[in-house]
Amino acid sequence: MAVVAPLLALLYSVPGICRWLAQPYYPLSVLLAAAFLLVRKVPPLCQGLPSQREDGNPCDFDWREVEILMFLSAIVMMKNRRSITVDQHVGNIFMFSKVANVILFFRLDIRMGLLYLTLCIVFLMTCKPPLYLGPEYIKYFSDKTIDEELARDKRITWIVEFFANWSNECQSFAPIYADLSLKYNCTGLCFGKVDVGRYPDVATRYKVSTSPLTKQLPTLILFQGGKEVIRRPQIDKKGRAVSWNFSEENVIREFNLNELYQRAKKTPKQSEEISEEQPTSTELLNGETKKDK
Repeated sequence: MAVVAPLLALLYSVPGICRWLAQPYYPLSVLLAAAFLLVRKVPPLCQGLPSQREDGNPCDFDWREVEILMFLSAIVMMKNRRSITVDQHVGNIFMFSKVANVILFFRLDIRMGLLYLTLCIVFLMTCKPPLYLGPEYIKYFSDKTIDEELARDKRITWIVEFFANWSNECQSFAPIYADLSLKYNCTGLCFGKVDVGRYPDVATRYKVSTSPLTKQLPTLILFQGGKEVIRRPQIDKKGRAVSWNFSEENVIREFNLNELYQRAKKTPKQSEEISEEQPTSTELLNGETKKDK
């Protein structure tokens, strides 16, 4: 069983791995992250490279390169302690590997460093991480529809995510938010999203900074009766976001989703309420006829 269980898990994950490899972003990121390793270790490429090893072997790491790689590993492990999804773990590895490669290539040869840095910039400008395209029960707002929808029915509680497609944190949170919408969406509890990168006026109205330095993306806001009740992350006096972990458990606990869901399920639909409270035209006519009689 100790051998069968990992094999079954691997077979189960094969379709996901195939979809992962089908996206150009990930194979190119792997290639860029392992660029220095390939240059230093592959014999046709490493011949003639400078080396500080005592034996002069150009196809092996010297002591300074080992120190840089060990320091990189320590940073990745510390950063991944707060990561939630696999995408966040992989994203941290890609990012810090590229930073280490820039340092290693510049140390090796300034021309190789400039070439690698140029490739990374071109990659960032032309190849974006794939967006989440899985199942969800989320309504997407524009700058013209968000205010109207929040005020349309004061009985409905809305949880709205303010996001931007360029934010890695927003993309990592997308499958978690979609899963929450599938579990908790009902008549009186709805989930929405608005792209503040596309609609900056919405970010200004709801006081959500789109600057990467403030770390306010994504922002979750709970609206009841059309008014803001709670938001995460919170904002300190300096306008910076208080560190908060966007895990499914934290969202459920901080927004009290279980209790909200139980109350929201009892909210009748607007059409049902109208049909129960107001008699139909036939009944009115019949009532008038009986009164006349």
